Amino acid sequence: MTFVISLGGSIVAPPEGPDAAFLTEFKALAESWLAGSQDGRLILVVGGGGPARLWQKACRDVYAAATPPDRELDWIGIAATRLNAQLVKAVFGPLCPDEVVTDPSASVAFSGRILVAAGWKPGFSTDFDAVWLAERFGAPLVLNLSNIAKVYTADPRLDPGATPIDRITWPEFRKMVGNEWSPGANLPFDPIASAKAEKAGISVICAAGRDLANLKRILDGEAYVGTFIGDGPGDDRAVRQLPRRTGASA
Repeated sequence: MTFVISLGGSIVAPPEGPDAAFLTEFKALAESWLAGSQDGRLILVVGGGGPARLWQKACRDVYAAATPPDRELDWIGIAATRLNAQLVKAVFGPLCPDEVVTDPSASVAFSGRILVAAGWKPGFSTDFDAVWLAERFGAPLVLNLSNIAKVYTADPRLDPGATPIDRITWPEFRKMVGNEWSPGANLPFDPIASAKAEKAGISVICAAGRDLANLKRILDGEAYVGTFIGDGPGDDRAVRQLPRRTGASA
């Protein structure tokens, strides 16, 4: 089975710099899982993280009272994703022989066990690229790993009444996040990617990126902590390969 993982840039490279300790542990987990899975493959789509936000902030600071064009901010973010993705590709060595994917609509070689992708073009985040590659390679599910363990009914930092969600349909989720993308937006999953995933019948699990024991449970088809987003025929395909949610909380 091919798993597509949208790997949050803030997990790979927080503002203080690339997290070598995390990458070492993530590499060991991925290699162990691949060794025990005869036909398993991983597509890792890497976000911009600290470099994207720091460089975008610098651009906003220079503009001061004016507003930088979204297109320019997006290109800064895309450059950051490509830097982070090149690091991830290098970490996996011979398991990832193909070049970093920067255009999922073009011809994409996938000759190894791991494929790494980065940002494509302005207008959406790497979540959209992850959904595109999931559809292209027949993966019914995207694992969205970030700095949150679950999706909440509202931002828990701003609303003390916000509660975690175990399972939500695409229409319900899209009502929460809206329909527009803003560079550097801090959302559980990109609204543009959400629309594409719903249309393609692809489901998403949002989970904590640093909880590698939980990630292993997801990959092994065991009970996990996270939020399952999906509905329709695509959801049925994913559910047959993953356990029903247990209601466990973060």
